Amino acid sequence: MSHKWEAGGMKNPLARARGLGSAHHGVGNWIRLRVTAVANVILSVWFIWFVKSSIGLDHAEFTGMLANPLNAIAMILLVISVFYHATLGCREIVEDYFHVEWMKISKLVGIYLFFLAAGIACIFSVLKIAL
Repeated sequence: MSHKWEAGGMKNPLARARGLGSAHHGVGNWIRLRVTAVANVILSVWFIWFVKSSIGLDHAEFTGMLANPLNAIAMILLVISVFYHATLGCREIVEDYFHVEWMKISKLVGIYLFFLAAGIACIFSVLKIAL
């Protein structure tokens, strides 16, 4: 198994280096990670308040509290922000530490599908209670 940056074959040094260095697209991901981190902090403060205020409630009272439109919207925003942030973070790890192209692509597809399915399941659960 050879990596594309290793010497050998008929490739010139420029062809071997393509795709390995900075493509100047990392700034967008860096900004998205920071924005979702700030959103996670703000929404986590709300979530801690929500959990503390729901201690001791029975199921009907809790679902009634979550059915409040502001609480349901905040919970959906928290789910979206957390899962998007997790997707971005896992993507960074895979891109940095997996050097075999087919393995990198398969890991990324698996990560995207997992977090998409988990996020949709969480949003569906909140909507089922809220509506």
